[in-house]
Amino acid sequence: MNMIENARSTTGTKSRVPDISPLNGMCPICIEECNVLCETGKATFRGREVLYPSPEHFGTSTAAANKNFFLDWSHIQIMSELIGAKGIEADPDVAFFDNADITTVVGSRSKRPIPMKVPVHIAGLGSTAVAKRNWKGMAVGSAITGVCQVIGENICGMDSDAVYSNGKVQKSPEMDNRVNSFKELWDGKNGAIVVQTNVEDKRGGADEYAISNLGVDVIERKWGQGAKAIGGEVRLTSLERALELKGRGYLVLPDPEDKDVQKAFKEGLFKTFERHSRVGFPDEASFLEDIDQLRSKGAKNVFLKTGAYKPEVVAFTMRCASKAKIDLLTFDGAGGGTGMSPVPMMNEMSTPTVHLCAQVIECARVLKEQGRFVPDISFAGGFVNETQMYKAMAMSDLGDGPIVKSIAMARTPILTVMKSNHYVKLAENGKLPSSFVEQYGAKPEQFFISSSAVQGLRPNAKLGTDIPWGAVGLYTYWHDRIGEGLKQLMAGTRKFKLNCIERSDINCLTEYASKVTGIETIEARAARVMTALL
Repeated sequence: MNMIENARSTTGTKSRVPDISPLNGMCPICIEECNVLCETGKATFRGREVLYPSPEHFGTSTAAANKNFFLDWSHIQIMSELIGAKGIEADPDVAFFDNADITTVVGSRSKRPIPMKVPVHIAGLGSTAVAKRNWKGMAVGSAITGVCQVIGENICGMDSDAVYSNGKVQKSPEMDNRVNSFKELWDGKNGAIVVQTNVEDKRGGADEYAISNLGVDVIERKWGQGAKAIGGEVRLTSLERALELKGRGYLVLPDPEDKDVQKAFKEGLFKTFERHSRVGFPDEASFLEDIDQLRSKGAKNVFLKTGAYKPEVVAFTMRCASKAKIDLLTFDGAGGGTGMSPVPMMNEMSTPTVHLCAQVIECARVLKEQGRFVPDISFAGGFVNETQMYKAMAMSDLGDGPIVKSIAMARTPILTVMKSNHYVKLAENGKLPSSFVEQYGAKPEQFFISSSAVQGLRPNAKLGTDIPWGAVGLYTYWHDRIGEGLKQLMAGTRKFKLNCIERSDINCLTEYASKVTGIETIEARAARVMTALL
């Protein structure tokens, strides 16, 4: 069954009866006396607000598609191995899962490769309120885990305390804070702080400011994201803020300078304005020139983040990234967002992640066969666990190891920090669920299983202040869950280093998955190999 078109939890809408019309999600009999708000009914009163995840949760939530795309990572199976081992001595006393090496390197062929202790990083989290509220936990968590953290778009432009001169940022306390939050407990080696820039940021000189004033040497250009293809969006809760950002050149809807709009806002007809970013229109020549200029300004590594556009754009992006020798190219599959991506767009637009992975890897295969540069790849788009990561890496093996070097996450790191903060507040107020206390303890030092390990990593830092509990939660999720789980999968396939993972480690469960990915089904593989081996 696919989703109900006219009632979604993301928009806070329902249908009156359960047996809705399959065609449009409306109740088979729509009655005048109905007090239930379906999407059409809610749109009658709130119009454009129903395009977005429930506005009342903006800043304290993330959102994702709830459409069945009919192909996901569960349609691919990891094949366990028995005979031999790669990346370690085939000795029962040595080939234990905890000895698997999950370290990775992004920009592996650049002049300055970036090592990471776990093959994950935080995708660009920009000016949306939920990112700002949880930033320190994510920044410190990324630093102590030893992975990259990407500061997303529009930070300087959205900073009320930023100082601009001739359209260029001269000072941005918010950008300063985001960079320094990572650097304070960073070991100086594993991972890096990355500043992402969109059309608005480039115009405002955010990249130059980060490089020259803050010592940032990794810049990521942004072409788009999988959740939407219309630019970044946030909600503004005051007229003053809406006027400020329109004055800085942002698109603000409805127009805060319109007297009728101001009157309607003050009377409470609507409670938030929308701030939108412009979309870019990249072309190859100007892109290559731009990357050369970034490097000449001091960027030691240049990344590129793009969305889940049509196959022609995937090929265009891969060609441009190859020519520019981009250090890490991140493709973001449909469809989840951290701010206010339109719900219909998350569900009905852009390429789902598994399809996108297959397209990117096919482009990489062609580039490799032609002897051209193949950039290191990262995928984003709904990744939450190590099985999905392993499958994406295995799919990307072109004969000498995976070209996928890291998986980018956004919603799950936010979740870990939000959940950590919530439970710490419950603990402080003595309101933790009794079953939780009984099983895990009443103090953060007890119920965060990695608290002592994190303290050991930074013995001079204080848990709960220097190292926020959200950072401990993120480290626990990445290191103890993702990291250990990935080691177990690697041991199960007898691949003890990430560069030993092979395409033959996975098979498809359905013909459709096989058709999309080019990976054999289990039964096709069995028919091919069994007779030959017996």
